[in-house]
Amino acid sequence: MATQTMSPPAPPMGLRRWAVVVTAISAAIIELIDTSIVNVGLTDIAGNLGVTIEDVAWVVTSYAIANVIVIPMTGFLQRYFGRKNYYIGSIILFTVASYGCGLSDSLWMLILFRFLQGVGGGALLSTSQGLMFDAFPPAQRPVASALFGMGIVLGPTLGPTLGGYIIDNYHWSWMFYINVPIGILAVFMSSTFIDKKEDEININRRAIHIDQIGILLLAVGIGSLQYVLERGEADDWFDSKTILWLSVAAIIAIPLFVWWELRGTREPVVDLRTLKNRNLTIGSILIVVVGYGLFTSVLLFPLFAQRIVGLTATKTGQLLIPGGLVTLPMFAIVGRMLAKGVSPRLIVALGYVAFGSFCFMMSTYNADASSGDFIQALIIRGIGLALVNVPLINQSVSTLEPRQLPTGIAIVNMMRQIGGAFGVAITNTYVTQRTAVHRSDLVSNLQPGDMITTERITALTQGLVARGMNAFDAVSGAYKTLDAIISRQALMLAYLDTFQLAGMFFVVTSPLLLLLKRKKVDAATAKAIADAAH
Repeated sequence: MATQTMSPPAPPMGLRRWAVVVTAISAAIIELIDTSIVNVGLTDIAGNLGVTIEDVAWVVTSYAIANVIVIPMTGFLQRYFGRKNYYIGSIILFTVASYGCGLSDSLWMLILFRFLQGVGGGALLSTSQGLMFDAFPPAQRPVASALFGMGIVLGPTLGPTLGGYIIDNYHWSWMFYINVPIGILAVFMSSTFIDKKEDEININRRAIHIDQIGILLLAVGIGSLQYVLERGEADDWFDSKTILWLSVAAIIAIPLFVWWELRGTREPVVDLRTLKNRNLTIGSILIVVVGYGLFTSVLLFPLFAQRIVGLTATKTGQLLIPGGLVTLPMFAIVGRMLAKGVSPRLIVALGYVAFGSFCFMMSTYNADASSGDFIQALIIRGIGLALVNVPLINQSVSTLEPRQLPTGIAIVNMMRQIGGAFGVAITNTYVTQRTAVHRSDLVSNLQPGDMITTERITALTQGLVARGMNAFDAVSGAYKTLDAIISRQALMLAYLDTFQLAGMFFVVTSPLLLLLKRKKVDAATAKAIADAAH
């Protein structure tokens, strides 16, 4: 296909530029919100649909599987359909699927629409980043990175906040209906304000090779891995035949996918040769840790606040707001620091320190922790995420050739999602194991005839008698109450251990920062990142 060399189109100006910015950030945020918004509503959904919590967890799993499959293919799909067409089509799919989720009256109907929602959402995060870069001239693209970084962090943070408010005040279906007006507005604004790039106007799809085998192996391998990580703990890992067979599928399909993309086809759907670049490889590992920390904290904090401290879903969500508000100016500060030439490695290192500090602070709290304690820790977390995300993404792709940038950024986005999946799997498994260990340790200290144990049982019995319970039932109730106290204490200690483990991930991987080559993202590379349309 013949190509023409033309100067790149000028970025949009004035209100048109900010219309593109609002559209791109809004689409990215609603996609990321939907990765976490349903977490606080699973109990209500399960009760309404008449299924177990274990079954309704598929609502989360199906979305994550679709997301992680689509993200690495975004570059190919944009080339095939054209970026604007693919973006608008994905928003429409996401919006329609959101409406379908709200209408669902059965579990499998909800799972189907959540999967379709994940397919549409997979494009929103990646493509929005390219739209943001295109909206600014090269000198101002650190600002674009900072603005987009807000969406990356605020989405998972706002999800539990918004979900908690909806669950406490409305029907759970509104967690999905809320996407509909935003999606309709995004389609209108995208159609009106986003321009097609030169190579989108006359696409010769016959000249574009479709790597069907690569797509199949990617879907089977990454999809199976995501399922195993999401559902492993709930299904007792390899005691489940489904987990066992999908683990085998992942073990076979992923190496075959790597081989096929490197040796079996001349036009791979994901060009894995880009991983020969040291910055991309090291950056991808660090991005996995950041994804692990982000999604683990989003999962673990609400559980700790609600199950240990006893806060409502709404109150738990409100505690996330101050950290999110602090994050906003921090992204602007980070963008200016990068523009002035401050070392990205230094900024990321400070972010690692901040996020690690958050984890270790949370590992010292107990059931008496106050709202102020949580707010302080979450503000530090927000600062850490702002310092880490933008410079780490930029540095990961800064030494790639322009033609490698689409694949490089797709890999970075995929690694964040996989890091989040690893985080959920590790957290669930570790909490279960450590709860059993702590419960055993606590119970071993309760000896028959022990004075302290006897005094506690007596006090609990007397309290129940004072409430009108007969003496026989009061003794039985006292033992049940003591058992509940032990279980809660064991769970709290397990949560503290898990926060500490997350902090250790940041400590252990921090030396990898020294291996990143320092290279400022120049105007040409920044433009290439924009052209990557991720």
